[in-house]
Amino acid sequence: MKVLANDGISQAGIDALESAGYTVITEKVAQDDLVESINNEGIGVLLVRSATTVRKDLIDACPNLQLIGRGGVGMDNIDVAYARSIGRTVINTPAASSQSVAELVLGHLSAISRSLHDSYKNMETGEFKVLKKKYAKGVELRGKTLTIVGFGRIGQSLASYAIGCGMNVVAVDSFISDTQTIPLNLGNGVSTSVDITPTNNLTEGISKADFISVHVPKQDDGSAVFGAKEFESMKDGVRIANAARGGVIDEDALLVALESGKIAAVALDVFENEPNPRKDLLNHPQIACTPHIGAATLEAQDRIGTELASSIIDKFGVHSN
Repeated sequence: MKVLANDGISQAGIDALESAGYTVITEKVAQDDLVESINNEGIGVLLVRSATTVRKDLIDACPNLQLIGRGGVGMDNIDVAYARSIGRTVINTPAASSQSVAELVLGHLSAISRSLHDSYKNMETGEFKVLKKKYAKGVELRGKTLTIVGFGRIGQSLASYAIGCGMNVVAVDSFISDTQTIPLNLGNGVSTSVDITPTNNLTEGISKADFISVHVPKQDDGSAVFGAKEFESMKDGVRIANAARGGVIDEDALLVALESGKIAAVALDVFENEPNPRKDLLNHPQIACTPHIGAATLEAQDRIGTELASSIIDKFGVHSN
């Protein structure tokens, strides 16, 4: 069976699939050429990340495509319900990248606490004393309240890092109401755990926060979870990170809240108009930006690749060479 990993797959994933008798193709096929390539090459499995979309028209045009896999958590670039309704298998890797995304967010929280992103840009000006004064009003993470909106695997992983830094964590989730036990693996062989009970009251949760991290999926109707109303409910000077999905935060309202001082700083790994985010976000001195790299660590990509390979082999078995 042939597997097209159109947005790439780790060598560990390739090795696992090839050892089980699969042919793995990693050469990128343009979106407009996918149907022709899948049909001509006899592709049975299509693996994607966020760059390739798999919509109804492609699914219908490729009758021999049996499985669609998403290397990552969100599957908004795949018509999942339709594919499954006609008997196609759709899989993802919800656990593989949790730690990597959580670590990126923690790095972003540190960056926007001390204006690291902006100082990196401006150090080359040579105005050392001016910059030293400009960035002299940073804040510490320890003792601050972090509200995590969306308390699934990534949110819980972030909670473990934040608590390890001495932050107080509040969780908000519309679907999880039971107390969650968060394992803390602190290094040097030290481990413990903390219980956190999420609230479903968004306004209550964000009103307490010094920092907010967003971990909710893109809404079915395309509406923003955070807009002017939600920003008004927050503390003055709050700092926000979004490594979930573009569109979850209303970007126009965000800029207004930044200019008013309601929000002190923002970190964005995702944008409404990817891969071409608006320039006023990218150039804003109070916004730290990264190009949707939450899961982009070597370790996470290895886990994603091997998890996809295991799911494919479990589904279709081992093939003789």
